[in-house]
Amino acid sequence: MIIGTALIGLGVAVVLLDIYRRYPGSPWLALLALSAWPRWLRALVLGSAGLGAFLLGLMRLYRTLMAPYMRAGKPMFDTVAEHRRLERGPKIVAIGGGTGLATLLRGLKEYSGNLTAVVTVADDGGSSGRLRRDLGLLPPGDLRNCLAALSDDEDLITQLFQYRFSEGDDLTGHSFGNLFIAALAGATGSFDQGILEAGRVLAIRGRVLPATLADVSLVGEKNPELNAQAVRIKGESSITAYPGRILRVNLEPDSPPAYPEAISAILNADMIVIGPGSLFTSVIPPLLVRDVPEAIQASKAFKVHVCNMTTQPGETDGFDVQAHLHSLEEHVGEGLIDMMLLNNDFTADLPEGAAWVELSAQPKVMVPTYETNLGGIEPPGQHDSYVLAEKLVALLEEKTGPLEMPLAARDEPRGKLN
Repeated sequence: MIIGTALIGLGVAVVLLDIYRRYPGSPWLALLALSAWPRWLRALVLGSAGLGAFLLGLMRLYRTLMAPYMRAGKPMFDTVAEHRRLERGPKIVAIGGGTGLATLLRGLKEYSGNLTAVVTVADDGGSSGRLRRDLGLLPPGDLRNCLAALSDDEDLITQLFQYRFSEGDDLTGHSFGNLFIAALAGATGSFDQGILEAGRVLAIRGRVLPATLADVSLVGEKNPELNAQAVRIKGESSITAYPGRILRVNLEPDSPPAYPEAISAILNADMIVIGPGSLFTSVIPPLLVRDVPEAIQASKAFKVHVCNMTTQPGETDGFDVQAHLHSLEEHVGEGLIDMMLLNNDFTADLPEGAAWVELSAQPKVMVPTYETNLGGIEPPGQHDSYVLAEKLVALLEEKTGPLEMPLAARDEPRGKLN
């Protein structure tokens, strides 16, 4: 661009010089050429004016191009520097669903823009379930939560996407975000393209991908009473509502094909994070999709399972760390993860029906564990997004060496490695 501008200037100078030679006595040309001034002063004035005009135009062009990424009250150069820093961040794939995955993504987006969320599509309750039955659409609820969590302007987007209509026979109970995704899916002709366009509209940091595009349902086996015959229950919302202990969950139809982009992201990841979230209804379902566990095992990424801090009524009652790991391995096999990240602060008062997930003395966990304080002040018993992300990225640095993108000013992780 600079060379092109210089050549244009030379061309204009040749034309002007020819006119000046043709009319040497013109007072107007003498005035425009500043003939009364010394040559060095003319060169300085004209050069400074040209440079100033060039820089002003460049700045305005830059502001126009960067307008979609600007944040109110934040200098433009800080925004650009942050964008470049996030572009160099590690490739992290997060697998799961529900509020747990959104919590994780909310923190990780401060460290990398190369995030991929692989989300379960087995939800059948609430607004997602209604859209699934009425339109034959994959449930958008968990995907919506991840899109909102990865948005740059999350405060406003979260309020908008999570807004539920309270009036109107057909709209009552529907989430605006679900309707927005459904509309984009209809406009683009496919559900996955609708999710992609939703991410572009929201300017998210990363990608949100369904684990599969197949219309799957979650089927669970529960033992309502001790030594009683297991009961087969279909539907994610029905599984947790039915009394008893969950023995196993499956997808119906069995082994649906994985979304190709999800497999590619897993194979090329620097880090794969499984969980946190509802163990049987959010974390395990995407791992039951064909080729997903195999891709995780084949990937050279550092694989971490973030264990839930508390038990979930109707799903993991009485579970300790060993029970969480055993259930995961029972469904997808051993050797899937390199480390478990555990909470070791049990001081907060939990709501009724919940209990801390602790590491028992026996039997010993056969996977390395890292224990540290992962909880925030409010709400008690839930992961703090930014603390969780900080610990995960710090563990990745310890595993692979310093990242190209240095972490922001932080303390070294304080925890216990087993």
